[in-house]
Amino acid sequence: MIKEIQLRVNLIEERKENILLHKAAKQLDVAKNDISAVKVLRKSIDARKKDIIFNYKVAVYISENIPEKSAYIFDYKDVSNAKEVHIVGFGPAGMYAALRCIELGFKPVVLERGKNVQDRRRDIKAINQDHIVNNDSNYCYGEGGAGTYSDGKLYTRSLKRGDVRRIFENLVFHGATEQILIDAHPHIGTNKLPKIIQNIRENILKYGGEVHFETRVEDFVIKNNKIQALHLQNGQEMLVNSVILATGHSARDIYELLHKKNIALKAKSFAMGVRVEHPQEIIDQIQYSCSGERDELLPAAAYSLVQQVNNRGVYSFCMCPGGFIVPAATASGEVVVNGMSPSRRNNKFANSGIVVELDIDRDFKRYEEFGALKGLEFQKDLEKISFFAGGRTQTAPAQRLVDFVEGKLSSNLNETSYQPGLNSAPLHSLLPKIIGSRLRKGFEGFGKKMHGYYTNEANIVGVESRTSSPVNIPRKEDLEHPEIEGLFPCGEGGGYAGGIVSAAMDGERCAEAAIAKM
Repeated sequence: MIKEIQLRVNLIEERKENILLHKAAKQLDVAKNDISAVKVLRKSIDARKKDIIFNYKVAVYISENIPEKSAYIFDYKDVSNAKEVHIVGFGPAGMYAALRCIELGFKPVVLERGKNVQDRRRDIKAINQDHIVNNDSNYCYGEGGAGTYSDGKLYTRSLKRGDVRRIFENLVFHGATEQILIDAHPHIGTNKLPKIIQNIRENILKYGGEVHFETRVEDFVIKNNKIQALHLQNGQEMLVNSVILATGHSARDIYELLHKKNIALKAKSFAMGVRVEHPQEIIDQIQYSCSGERDELLPAAAYSLVQQVNNRGVYSFCMCPGGFIVPAATASGEVVVNGMSPSRRNNKFANSGIVVELDIDRDFKRYEEFGALKGLEFQKDLEKISFFAGGRTQTAPAQRLVDFVEGKLSSNLNETSYQPGLNSAPLHSLLPKIIGSRLRKGFEGFGKKMHGYYTNEANIVGVESRTSSPVNIPRKEDLEHPEIEGLFPCGEGGGYAGGIVSAAMDGERCAEAAIAKM
């Protein structure tokens, strides 16, 4: 017999051996010896009160053993000689589209503009240390996409878009820890993701798929409203049946190519702002109501903040406890920041994007001439401003938090995790009013919700601009583009996902849709 129950354990009890077994036996009124095992299904921490509680959802096996194998079976078959499906981009959407193709008996041919995870490290090092941006290999482009070297958060609200558990189980199948199946806010860590991504690639190759790195798609050959071929950077033309377009939200050349060819696009609302970085100790003390270092049983504290300011949402985005701020530019002449955490979340800083909702119909009147690309052009302009304010390198413009709100240039800045370095700049006046004024009021409000958050011990760093795509590539109910037969826009780049898991699920759906049409 198996019983699923909820258990609450306080911080003192958490230290006791077999505490879950004792509590399960008491709640179910059975002898401890009758319980074969207690399996944790979900774990979260409630730190809203001084008595910190660990919430567990567990499966209690009474006179029954835990099954040795997962209920999820990934049946990959040899597709070496099967019909081909071409996939542009090898981020989460592209990877899981490829895996799903193999499961369904079709051969994925993946074209990725960037390098594999090993070679990509050199370009990551170059942008951090030498301020050199490789336009095809950086924090956004390359094997695994933007997620590879920016954290690996797996939390998603997209529970109706597909089988979330299936994606988690597949990540475990490819080497992720089973802890991601348990944690309420699962996270792999930027130090562990590359190996998992390499395992996925090796599995695709093992079963007959193809993955081509440093292969940028430069044009689409379209005849009679059907995609016929892909024109590659090396001059090669590759004939295709179906194309899954999984290029991510930063592949601006793809949006510009589609726009130039008069292929339907839509401008899309998105959010922009800054990164704020506090010492992790401050966030721990706020969230855990402690005066010194946090208890060793507690993870680096996170937070989630949201506030309405002048009828717009101002909210935290991609919060990274014990993490780093990283340079996410994809071209020279721009500065973009993002955040990541290693698996142990043991860095001494906490950072989060703090962003403002932007309305594509109201906020970009000056950019109407760009049509569907007006949000993208707005992004570009802010990234250029950030580049010049930072000192025309990957050094980022920054300001102490209270100074930003009060409109004062910071005479000096706090220590930071951002490797290229910071340059003191008046972000309060450089950011457009629709963003800057709302951020200033938002930070004041956050300080009232989290006492100690509003402090000059925190830096704000600009600019956090790549939260999601500013462009939507439309598709019909069958996931095919409404004008171009055989083209399936997918994932974050199409405007249909917002993170690793939702992108992976959309990749699977697009693979199924492309194969159904074939």
